Amino acid sequence: MPFVQHENKIVYEEEGVVLAEVDFPAVDEKTVDICHTFVDPSLRGKGIAGELMARAVAALRETGRKALPTCPYAEHWFDEHPECGDVLCEDAQ
Repeated sequence: MPFVQHENKIVYEEEGVVLAEVDFPAVDEKTVDICHTFVDPSLRGKGIAGELMARAVAALRETGRKALPTCPYAEHWFDEHPECGDVLCEDAQ
């Protein structure tokens, strides 16, 4: 799948058009805020948002950063994936 990772964002693109994304801007050097997820209606129900979150978790693990999820989808996703709780900052646990 055409996922593109940036420092604080992962997008899903088709033919140069962003159809899904997860944004996680830095709060400080060690923490990001997972503040926004979006999936185009044409892709909903296909697991794209979950894949974006899994890739965001992998990126955070690679860089040693922690997450403070403020996006409702991200909050729910972490509730459903306790195995990824290691990337949550103390304020999010």
